[in-house]
Formats: sequence, structure tokens, C-alpha cells
Amino acid sequence: MDSALRVGVDIGGTFTDLVFMDAQGLRAWTKVSSTTDDFAQGIVQGFDALVRDTGAAHGDIREVIHATTIATNAILEAKGAPTGLITSVGFRDVLEIRRLRMPRLYDLHWEPPPPLVPRALRREVDERIDTHGEVVRELDEASVHAALDHLLNAGVRSIAVCLINAYRNAEHEERIGALLQAAAPDVFVSLSSRVLPEIREYERTSTTVINAYIAPVMRSYLQRLDDAFAERQVGAPVYMMQSGGGMMGAAKAAEQPIHVIESGPAAGVMGALSLANAMEAANAITLDMGGTTAKASVIEDGRITRTNDYEVGGGISLSARLQRGAGYALRVPAIDIAEVGAGGGSVAWIDPAGGLRVGPHSAGAEPGPVCYAQGGSEPTLTDANVALGYLNPTHFLGGELPIDAARARATLEEKLAAPLGLSVEEAALGIHRIAVSHMSRAVRAVTVERGRSPADFVLFAFGGSGPLHAAEMARELGVRQVVVPPFPGLFSSLGLLCVDVSQHAVQTVLLPLDTVSEEEVNRQYGELESRLAGELGVDGDVRQQGEWQRFADLRYAGQSFELTIPLRELRPEQMREAFEREHERTYGHKAPDDPVELVNLRVEVTLPREGAHRWGGAAARKSAPQGPRERLAYFGAASGERAAPLLTRDELGTAARPGPLVIEEYDTTILVPPGCSAKRDAWDNVVIDVGEEPA
Repeated sequence: MDSALRVGVDIGGTFTDLVFMDAQGLRAWTKVSSTTDDFAQGIVQGFDALVRDTGAAHGDIREVIHATTIATNAILEAKGAPTGLITSVGFRDVLEIRRLRMPRLYDLHWEPPPPLVPRALRREVDERIDTHGEVVRELDEASVHAALDHLLNAGVRSIAVCLINAYRNAEHEERIGALLQAAAPDVFVSLSSRVLPEIREYERTSTTVINAYIAPVMRSYLQRLDDAFAERQVGAPVYMMQSGGGMMGAAKAAEQPIHVIESGPAAGVMGALSLANAMEAANAITLDMGGTTAKASVIEDGRITRTNDYEVGGGISLSARLQRGAGYALRVPAIDIAEVGAGGGSVAWIDPAGGLRVGPHSAGAEPGPVCYAQGGSEPTLTDANVALGYLNPTHFLGGELPIDAARARATLEEKLAAPLGLSVEEAALGIHRIAVSHMSRAVRAVTVERGRSPADFVLFAFGGSGPLHAAEMARELGVRQVVVPPFPGLFSSLGLLCVDVSQHAVQTVLLPLDTVSEEEVNRQYGELESRLAGELGVDGDVRQQGEWQRFADLRYAGQSFELTIPLRELRPEQMREAFEREHERTYGHKAPDDPVELVNLRVEVTLPREGAHRWGGAAARKSAPQGPRERLAYFGAASGERAAPLLTRDELGTAARPGPLVIEEYDTTILVPPGCSAKRDAWDNVVIDVGEEPA
């Protein structure tokens, strides 16, 4: 029997999830509270507990695959490294000028987030390269030394270098990098020509600065994690989940942490993709709802959907292209995910006009919902679900987390129900349905706003809170079927074990499409593929190894933004046809007589990995504690309070059972409301057929 273990670790806002998997499938798992002061400590605590429980030898650990919020938190909390910027004369204020976009058009008090590099630490050097990559003015090394002296005397630990048109010719950036390395070998250096060799000065500068700002933090964190594993004699390599799907080595992630900022949400989507492909479900919406936020994405024609630019640090995002500007721009591939502030810890409150609100602020891991009895004093969505009878009123996590239902009801009564003139159940149901409405907005952002109808998709619901709200949300969206996968509360950790190694490369072209030849495009793609092969250590014919995909960023002349199109043909006429089909589907129109520009070429390679998790069949799981076999639950004025049978996933069976049902598991609770039915399928999913709400 193969005893080699693969470990998946996902850090969330409330819990850190760990899973151990061997050749026979999932072997052990746990959830521990996230240790916000040092996330590595939570990982070590969970790791030690699983090793102790399974009796595994540390030498059995073959690899650790990790998703983390470290990079995101460093930006949100302004705890990145002191960072300097070296740029061309005249471009010192690019970070503050930004794109002049206002996310709140009528808010006269709104201010953009402060630049990650203050103006005093942004220094200019004398040089110039034109748009064709020709050197117009040689690099003045005296200005470079002056900039270096100023930044080093100011105590910076990291320096970003972003010169005008360096994406065409990196000669001057490389020279500055060499001078920095000689003068201050301990200072981290981030060159835009290596991080993002693309057009658009602000996005390139912002991305390079973010990379420099968080890299020392990520390096320190990964070093602490490596030291903790070394103490336990775990010699397994550590991989990081990428925002765009796939994984990369920890050393690469430490150099370019911009690729792991959205690693946690991406892991869940990749797990759903693997499961959906096994089920032959080509079109799926993913809903990942935890303690703080709900995140939605789309799988279409068996593939994830990606975006090449997004913002971080701007608060909750609905991916609305016209409402950007609240955060820091990142121009890197990421799974297209819309996020709203709706999680189990979302705080319910009354606004000055007397309206009931839910979120976006959250009770988080500390102090948590009132019912956790850990110091929380504000009513949350979890407290409401306890009061409604949807959640176990005495314990969560298989009995590991005691619940104080009486305290939750008393807080709901005092702070919401009494002021609104409602019963506790009515106030709690209002909280539940407002949260469902918020989550529906996230789904519409990745479907309706992209020209897709939610009714054409299956909804995959996971996360600790997703299965509890999925059926009601599906009703609101017109989705007819919900799939709750095995271990939904641990699903992102499982998703980490489904991914393969992947990497991407991009190069700006910026030419009218009708002037580009198939031979020239093929030559440039070949150069990108050779570069990737060298980074991954792939020998021989690169096209014969792994799965290679080619993409092109195209736009109509005069447009400011592009659509990324997967390419099967390299002939310009086929590229135009593919672009216009996607433009019409996304925006509802096309312009057959307008010229098209080829902006960027992109290549992505995926190397399949032996041992990657593939879904199939029922799995062993921790049993829910024995107790009552039914519980009173409130479903609104039409259905009232009903006795809902309490089941485990195994007890559900493969024949459809009508709701109301409450299916309790170690890591989540699945709610099947009246008018819906549920059964278990061949992949051990709970499948909910969504019906109309009873009148």
C-alpha cells in the first residue's frame, strides 16, 4: 500500500483547513481557527494534530500544497515591506494619477487608497527608450546611484524598477537591477520587464510595486513555515496555489507573490472544475461561502474563466469593469471571481433609516458570532441561522465547537427584532434572505453581466456556509439544480490536491491585426513557449510535453481594453472571427467594418502531475454526533415552522427525498427547503432539485 501523503492547506478568514490524502483517497482532515498574528502557527497546530491522529510518519509527507491570505492581508493592513520605486524622468507620479476612475461617482468625500510607495520614496533616473524599443537616451548611471543612495538611506527593504517602454527593451532595467544587487544584495528587487512585460504604464508600475511590497513578507512567512517543517523533519516540497489556477513552487512564489494573492478562492474553483469534468457537467457556477465572504465564478464548456486584470485592497468586489479604482491594480492572470461581503460571520445591523442590513463587516475569527460564546456581541448571519433552526443549536464541527443558542436569540431580540417590531424568527429570516440576495449579486456579476443566463448552469455550493444558502439562492437566480460536493467545508483544501503545475508568459505586440502574418505570430509564440520551458526545466520538443494553450488579447482600434481569446487557428482572419464572436456574446454587438488590434500574445502550459486527486465514489468521513432525528425550523410565512428531518449524507440515499431536510456534516450543514428535493449521486454529491417556494 502506498503510504505517501499529500497535504492541502487553505487559510481562510475564520478557519485554516488541512487535509491529508494518500493513494486510497482522503485519509484525515481538520479545521483550526486561523491564527491571524502568525498564520504559520495555525498550519503547524493542524498539521501536528493530523500527524498525531493518523500515526503517520513525517517522512510519509510527499508534498504540501498551500493557499494563503498572507499577501492579501499585507496589502489590506498596509503591512508590506518599506518599498521604493525607481522610474523614468517624468513618471514619478503614475501611482497617484492612476486611471482617474471613481468607483463612487457621487461620493464627494471618496479618496483613493494611498500609494504603496510614498512620493519621497519614488525616484527618477535619466534615460529613455521609445515605443519600438530603441534607445533614445542612454541610462545615466549617476542618477541611478543618487536614487539608490536616497532609497537605501531611507531604509527601504524592497525596490521596484519600472521604466517607460521597458516591456519593449529591458536593457536599462536589467542594468539598474545589477547596480542594485551590487550595492545592496539584501534588498529585494522587482523589475517590471520580468514581472509584467506588457503595455500600460500604470498597470505595469502598480503590479511591479505590489510585487515588491509583499515579496519580503511572503519570503519571511514561507521561511517560518519551512523552519517549522524542518523541525519536524518534513522534507517535502511546498507548492503554492496560483490565482489563475495551477500551482507553482514556493521559491517562485516568494519571487513573484503577485501570482498567489487570490490563491484561496482559486483552489475551490479548481476543485469544482475537477469534479464537474468528472461528472461531465460542462457549465457550472461555483459558490464558495465561508465566514467572511461569498465568492462566485463560472466554469463554461469545461474550462474556468479568467481575467487578466483586477484590483486588490479595494474592499468587496463585484468585478464591475466600470466601478474600478477603489484598490491597487494588478495585471496578472486570475480566475474571474466576484466577491461580496456575505459570510457566516457577517454582522446584521440597522441603518439610520431603520432598514435591516447584513455585512459587509464581519465578526471574523475573533470574536466570531455571538453563539460561539467567544466574546462576540453583534448578531451575525450564523446567529440568525441558529435561531431559525437551520444550524445545530448545541455544537458545530462534529461537537468540537459548542454553541450557545440562547445567547444568540437574546442578542437578535435586543438589537434587531425588538427595534424592528418583529419576532426573533422573522428578523432572523430577514437576515438569511438579505444574505442570499447579496450572494446572488456575485453570481449575476459573473453570469448576467457577462452575457450568460444563470439558468443554463448547475450551481456547485461549498465552503462552510455555502450549502446552507445555496437552494434559496438558486431559486432567486432561476437555477434548477444545486450540487453540494463531499467535504464542502474543506473543499478548497481538496481543490489544492486536484491541481497541476502551470505557468504562463505574455508579450506585448500592439499591431493592427491585418498587418500580422501567421508565420510571425507562430514565431513569437514559439519564443514564449521556449521561455516557459526553460523556467520549468522542460527538455526536448516543448510542444510534446504538457498541455499548451495559446491566447491573444484583441480589441477594436480605439478601445481601451481587450478581450482574451483562446486560439485554435493563427490565421488573422480566424483570430478576428473568434474575437468578434466573443465581443458580441459579452457586449451584445460587434463592428465588422472596424479594424482590430492584436495587443498581447499569451501562452500557458500545464504539466499533469501523477497523484493529483480525481473524484469518484463515496468517501469515508467523520460521523455527525448522534442526537435528535428532527428539528423545528422556520421557513417564512408560507411554510411556517416545520419539523425538518435531520440526516447524514450517507442516510440521504440515492432516491430523491422532499424537503424540508437538514443534512448535518462535520464541516457544514446542507439545507433543503420546502418545495425542493435531494438525493446522493454516484460521486457522493448531495444533488438538490430546486422547486418553487410554496405559496
